[in-house]
Amino acid sequence: QSVELEVLMTHFHWDHIQGIPFFAPLYSPANRVRFHTTRAAEEVRNILEGQMTHPYFPVSFQLLGAKREFHTLASQQSEKVGELQVTPFPLNHPQGASGYRLEADGKVIVHACDHEHGDPELDRTIREFAAGADILVYDAQFTPEEYEAKRGWGHSTWAEGVAVAREAGVKQLVLSHHDPSHTDAFLRDVLRAAQAEFAGARMATEGETLEP
Repeated sequence: QSVELEVLMTHFHWDHIQGIPFFAPLYSPANRVRFHTTRAAEEVRNILEGQMTHPYFPVSFQLLGAKREFHTLASQQSEKVGELQVTPFPLNHPQGASGYRLEADGKVIVHACDHEHGDPELDRTIREFAAGADILVYDAQFTPEEYEAKRGWGHSTWAEGVAVAREAGVKQLVLSHHDPSHTDAFLRDVLRAAQAEFAGARMATEGETLEP
């Protein structure tokens, strides 16, 4: 059975793209996978091919069976992607990253991970695109206390996520991009602190399904 997949890419740091060589749908000639980014299509193709060249991976990107397409989205402009209305917007992250506002059937989900608060213009942009969202997925890698030693790393805090959710009128705030050093117990403590200030806060959990 064939599938057509639309992949929205935020940026190209390895923790975000190293799963692509192991993505099973890319190996079937019956499938079509379309990569969407705000970068030039040829640049994206070169990036994805580069991580699968010798000696990093035994199968080259060119040998993948699925039909691969690359599409450039215009930042802060809305476009139909599959069944979704998609609007990318810039985030504050080393080498750049994109957030996405996703709309369908009267519901809105906003994804804003790999963002560091502190740039007034970009912080304002997030609030504009998160306005009225049913779900906001926000970068909460650090606690406010941890952040003081992590300035410039490209990530934000649960407290800033709460501030964005309140100011943008968001219904549910999903805290995401967990720090690898944080245990489940630590994250539960973070969630309790966030929920004390914003009842609609929740922690992103592997395998979880959310209803807008």
